[in-house]
Amino acid sequence: MSLVDLRERAAQLPGAWRSVVLGQVGTAAVKVLRMDGRELEQEVHGTAEVLFVADGVLELDVAGETLTVGAGELCQVPAGARHAVRPGSRGTLLIVEVPEGE
Repeated sequence: MSLVDLRERAAQLPGAWRSVVLGQVGTAAVKVLRMDGRELEQEVHGTAEVLFVADGVLELDVAGETLTVGAGELCQVPAGARHAVRPGSRGTLLIVEVPEGE
């Protein structure tokens, strides 16, 4: 068992929007990253994602729906869903990626 300070780990990353894997839970990868306000282009993954905002805010477009995810909130992005990060997303984001069919 280990204790992880998400904000500390995110602050240690070499740059924003570059995640690091903290560990695995079964086939799911648990990652953390630092958001810095920049938008990110639309993308699609073959994995479902749970996005948990530890602090700050995540401005997100998922399959044409606009979402604002605040500190302490999470959203689920299904595998194959087009999604993009809108400008203004700042803080610490925890990502749990689950391979398709898991």
